[in-house]
Amino acid sequence: MSTSQLPLLVTGASGHLGQRVIAHLLNTLKIPAGQIIATTRNPEALAGFAAKGVIVRKADFEDTAALAKAFTGARRLLLISTDALDRPGRRLAQHINAVQAAVDAGVQHVVYTSMPKPAGSPLLIAPDHLGTEQALSAAPLSWTVLRNNWYFENLFMSLQQVLASGQWFTAAGDGKIAHIARDDLALAAAAALASNDTGKATYTLSGAEAFTTAEIARLVSQTAGKPIQVVQVPVEGLIQGLVDAGLPEGLAAVFASFDTNTRAGGVADITGDFRKLTGVAPLAYRDWLLANKAAISGT
Repeated sequence: MSTSQLPLLVTGASGHLGQRVIAHLLNTLKIPAGQIIATTRNPEALAGFAAKGVIVRKADFEDTAALAKAFTGARRLLLISTDALDRPGRRLAQHINAVQAAVDAGVQHVVYTSMPKPAGSPLLIAPDHLGTEQALSAAPLSWTVLRNNWYFENLFMSLQQVLASGQWFTAAGDGKIAHIARDDLALAAAAALASNDTGKATYTLSGAEAFTTAEIARLVSQTAGKPIQVVQVPVEGLIQGLVDAGLPEGLAAVFASFDTNTRAGGVADITGDFRKLTGVAPLAYRDWLLANKAAISGT
């Protein structure tokens, strides 16, 4: 890439996705470590990258005074959506702070990790993504929006309970999910960040196949060697079950709305955008299950 596009900055760099993005920048795309800036609330978590020469800075999206300083010097910035789901509107406010800080710091291009079809989505966190996309569109910089489908790895959020009980409760009906591996999304983000693109583009990143919950359960059952019965429930019943399991009602409603969105077809579309960005095919779900068989079987 052109040196005029460097340095590259990754926010949320200590998270699972952020660390894989940095690894791909270093190892796959061969970006010099000294041209990568990693920001996080927990710099100590990135000691390994710092030892390789990556520039690590502390940044908090709610500390607006310090945020532009943390972004200073970067030409292209990856804005990884935050995990602030504890109250409505908090995450969008964080993202808007980050977009403004990028403008103030002189960042030329922002790459943002969004979600498929955020406009009109029944997913309760969709307004965070749509609002961030709108903030980018209104900002005086160029941007790339990556509408990421759900991670294969999200399976581990509920797998222990599913295998222990033998039942998978869902309100998704026959809706399908075009899952994709988190590492593939990290590769796509790294490729978009390190590109010379100075336009405005939106990509929807999906796997090569889409599965219903019942189809996923059969594949997981075969991998784990344990039976799984899929139990369809109304969304209200799913929320109550999550509350009974200890989640606050507001957060339970957010998680249940993922199933509502799946039922509505919000994450079913299969696209070729991942290959367009990376030049390679996404990892197949069956291959991911095989690679993670030990963890799945031992859950």
